[in-house]
Amino acid sequence: MPYHYSYFYSKSIADPEGNVRHYNFRKGDPSVGEFGPPDLFWTRGTYRFLTRLLKGGCSGSGDVYHPAHAIFRLGERGSGLRARGQVQDFVKIRDQCLEESTLFEDPEFPAEDSSIFFSKTPPRPFEWKRPMEIADDPQLFVEGATRFDVQQGELGDCWLLAAVANLTLSKRLFSQIVPDDQGFGDKYAGIFHFRFWQYGRWVDVVIDDRLPTYYGKLVFLHSSEHNEFWSALLEKAYAKLHGSYEALKGGTTCEAMEDFTGGVTEMYELNQSPSNLYRIMLKAYERSSLMGCSIEPDPNVLEAQTAEGLVKGHAYSITKVKYVDIQTPRSSGKIPLIRLRNPWGNEAEWNGPWSDKSPEWRFIPDEEKEEIGLTFDDDGEFWMSYKDFQNHFSRLEICNLNPDSLSEEELLRSDKRKWEMSMFEGEWVRGVTAGGCRNYLETFWHNPQYRITLEDPDEEDEDNKCTVIVALMQKNRRSQRRMGMECLTIGFAMYHLQDPDNLPKPLDLNFFKYNASVARSPSFINLREVSCRFKLPPGVYCIVPSTFEANEEGEFILRVFSEHKNNMEENDEEVGLGEVDERVRDTTDGSSHDLKHVVNQPEPEEEKTQDKVKEFFRKIAGEDMEVDWMELKEILDYAMRNELPGRSSSQDSFVTALLSILCGVVCRDTPLGQAFETKNEGFSKDVCRSMVAMMDVDRSGKLGFEEFKALWLDIRHWKAVFKLYDKDGSGCLSAFELRQALNSAGYRLNNHILNILAHRYSTKNGMITFDDYMMCAVRLKCMIDIFKERDPDNTNTATFTMEEWVEKTLYS
Repeated sequence: MPYHYSYFYSKSIADPEGNVRHYNFRKGDPSVGEFGPPDLFWTRGTYRFLTRLLKGGCSGSGDVYHPAHAIFRLGERGSGLRARGQVQDFVKIRDQCLEESTLFEDPEFPAEDSSIFFSKTPPRPFEWKRPMEIADDPQLFVEGATRFDVQQGELGDCWLLAAVANLTLSKRLFSQIVPDDQGFGDKYAGIFHFRFWQYGRWVDVVIDDRLPTYYGKLVFLHSSEHNEFWSALLEKAYAKLHGSYEALKGGTTCEAMEDFTGGVTEMYELNQSPSNLYRIMLKAYERSSLMGCSIEPDPNVLEAQTAEGLVKGHAYSITKVKYVDIQTPRSSGKIPLIRLRNPWGNEAEWNGPWSDKSPEWRFIPDEEKEEIGLTFDDDGEFWMSYKDFQNHFSRLEICNLNPDSLSEEELLRSDKRKWEMSMFEGEWVRGVTAGGCRNYLETFWHNPQYRITLEDPDEEDEDNKCTVIVALMQKNRRSQRRMGMECLTIGFAMYHLQDPDNLPKPLDLNFFKYNASVARSPSFINLREVSCRFKLPPGVYCIVPSTFEANEEGEFILRVFSEHKNNMEENDEEVGLGEVDERVRDTTDGSSHDLKHVVNQPEPEEEKTQDKVKEFFRKIAGEDMEVDWMELKEILDYAMRNELPGRSSSQDSFVTALLSILCGVVCRDTPLGQAFETKNEGFSKDVCRSMVAMMDVDRSGKLGFEEFKALWLDIRHWKAVFKLYDKDGSGCLSAFELRQALNSAGYRLNNHILNILAHRYSTKNGMITFDDYMMCAVRLKCMIDIFKERDPDNTNTATFTMEEWVEKTLYS
């Protein structure tokens, strides 16, 4: 679903659980709606309606409106994260603890070894202690939060520490992560909370303040001040978000920087950097972007130190970028300098030119030194020239802040600009939308596709091109490490659409056979996010995100930053009804005509035929002339286990079919009955129940003769489609074939619906059995018919009371 960051008005909305939240809405956003007792109002029409019903109901807050600045509790519906237990409310828990005079103990992240490591036992016994057991006068902050409060412990998460140090440089960003309604004062109850951006939403994480110690000292991240605890508590909250402290081992600074800002990160290899990289860094610093850098690690030595005092494989934060005035006896001018910080916060610093107390500083005027805050302490912070930075560091990461991270004052300033951003959530599902890279051309087109329209070139761009940053992020992989799930190898490609109005949605195999990409990710890589900056002419483009290998499953978000609006949308079909495949009509039109002919025949001879049909049905159904799901199963099992006899005329086809059914049912244990049997399994009870519900107009739980005839037509139709695609006669379809099969049956579905169907009905290896295929068809027809009944004017909107909603959801 898309999230747009151009807002028009704000509104308070109560979600289905009664929580009132404040949201900003974009003008004209078709997804904005209100829902809650007693009515459910669907504004996205059939697509959203089908999604909820096929999943089994409404998925709660955040699904039919777009949160802009909402803060969700960890695991709350709409947070995008699965609840591990009861959703925790910081204020509610704190007040309850104060009332009961107890200190909070977090049941969701207990003070146990399992919260530290998931793959091994601790190397020595750690003791969990609260801050007052560690220091005499514990404080959340001692003289505010600074980059020197971040000292690395025994955990290999320097990537996180570098981002935390950067975070302290912006009070606004810092207060967004560390709410100011907590501390060790009057309302202290052993509970704290922190907020992180997670895949398009801000999530509030509650923790208790018990921290791992050894001999009374903090084991992991800590402050240079013995009684300051904000950094240690923030690290614990981040560890809880991902499941354990060990889950934080190894990463890139950009990952943490994005989780602190909701921004999008660019990565530059410094040996291949563009000529204007320092200018890019300078602009990034002026826009409060977060930056980090690192040196390629030595495979033989962990965090090996170079002769110049730099540490390989270690994440540094860039705390300042500035042209500094320099005056030498022979000349004067400006030199590009960069200030960096080692998260260890010790004497491990750069010792080359412009390092602490190096002779180069005597050429800098005193007032310039004072302006840049020059100090020569063993604090891990140092300066170096841009040239040396390029020569000694391997990689640069820049986190561009999204518009949410900029204050109103900054946006109103003439020298501040913001990015336009669009965001879509999607997933790769085995056999359906996990098509792999272009190496797998036959399935590549099954990947999710997104169309982007670039209309206005950048201001003052000589080539009249548009700057676009495309970022593809895979979701939840770090928290799933304990289950052995590492990052997938991901990437994306962009295609120029010359004549977009005359191209299919989605783009099909033929398009990709004959069209090359105009832009793509630098490589497919197993990082959480891959991103790249492009300069493209105005036009319409299609972005195809994918894994490298086909059939690798995962969730992702795709974000696009541009200087002007990019009008992004999913390049997919509208959900609804379409034309039935001619190949299917050719095999079933005869039977459809025959049945209608039997029903509406005026001639006496034809009336006798219809009477005979009813007589056979009565013998099967009983005196009430109705069949329940068990009787229907008995009939269909015998009917569909055989290829029914061919039709010699339009008058006897339906009679012949029913005779075949009846003979199988009545003569089950006779040689005649056995002649109609095959070795295939029959329909499941769930399919038969759904078939009854689909045709049961009067809600009696049974089908009359007319309803049965209509059902028989649908079954014959769906079976013909199945046979069309089950070319090897295996009794199964590949999930990759499901879209084409359902299209041939007259249904138009998008990737969201197809993914849901695959989750619900496919096997582990991505196959759809005949029984499950029939259930798909039955549920689709049922849901669409229900919706169309409430939308006679085709407005793509339907309204249900709570009672009607429950009834139609349960009985389908």
